[in-house]
Amino acid sequence: MREEKYMKKILFATIIMLAGFVTVNAENNAKRLTFSNPIIKQSVPDPTIIKANDGYFYLYGTEDTRNMPIYRSRNLIDWMFVGTAFSEATRPRTVNPYVAYKNSSGNTVKAVMWAPDINYINGQYVLYYAIGVWGVLNKSGVGVATSERPEGPFVDRGAMFISETIGVNNSIDQFYIEDGGKKYLVWGSFWGIYIIQLTDDGLRVMPGASKRQIAGGLMEASYIYKKDGYYYLFGSAGTCCEGANSTYHVVYGRSRSLFGPYVNKNGGSMLNNQCETMLQSDSFVAGPGHNAEFVEDDKGQTWIIYHGYLKEEADKGRCVFLDQVKWNNGWPYIEDKVASRTSEAPYFNN
Repeated sequence: MREEKYMKKILFATIIMLAGFVTVNAENNAKRLTFSNPIIKQSVPDPTIIKANDGYFYLYGTEDTRNMPIYRSRNLIDWMFVGTAFSEATRPRTVNPYVAYKNSSGNTVKAVMWAPDINYINGQYVLYYAIGVWGVLNKSGVGVATSERPEGPFVDRGAMFISETIGVNNSIDQFYIEDGGKKYLVWGSFWGIYIIQLTDDGLRVMPGASKRQIAGGLMEASYIYKKDGYYYLFGSAGTCCEGANSTYHVVYGRSRSLFGPYVNKNGGSMLNNQCETMLQSDSFVAGPGHNAEFVEDDKGQTWIIYHGYLKEEADKGRCVFLDQVKWNNGWPYIEDKVASRTSEAPYFNN
């Protein structure tokens, strides 16, 4: 009997010791985790990301999942689908008078939403989106919706502008940025990238504001990142949506001013379509591009999320990928300019 009690004590102590060992090592491993791409292996094109007040990252994408999908993660690697920004009843219907358009064959084609851009402005979550009919260049537009919570539901606030009213063909792929106490929207595609000031609530174009062109017609999906006194303008050039044959790739330039001039390493202007290439296709991923906002982890490392086609599984659509952006003499780069298959994970204290 004594021997049995003694053995039980030893077994209990061993279990406690092992539990502590596993816990400690799990914590240590959490700081050295690796991950494999893609981080979302289904079609969530044109991702945008925000770290919300609840400590989670939220990712939104083009409505390959109808009504605009939303995912949530603690670590940028493990993502859970939490719903959609809109429902059939609440999806935007008033942004564009051409939401139902008859094509050359006489068939009615309905507008879709794509390329969301999520922000937190004046105490609410503000979701900008592009809406239009594929290939109808002067009918596309930019709308805006708001919510008290990152997971929605979002309430549509109507049009910012459409291509015809703003005077820019194919007005899509908007991006919000604040600078010098003012709010701006950057948008455009292969007919030029433009910037314009917004009202203080971020929901309308500032009355009397004039648009300014900051890049030529090489790219779309613009994004501006400010670091160490420079503004870095990123975009995606090439074809976005041709499966394994897509030629999308991420290009960029930099400027000392939000309004440019943005230049490449040789001083060539992005207004003249001269830029640097940061990310391109290889045998693993086709058409990497339309990146989300950069995220800085708790070690100060910079990370980029973007979409792309798996070359061997292109039928899965534009999956979501994650890679580290490194810096050399004030210029960003990704190792070998291609998507990683596996990599060291971002580091977060939570």
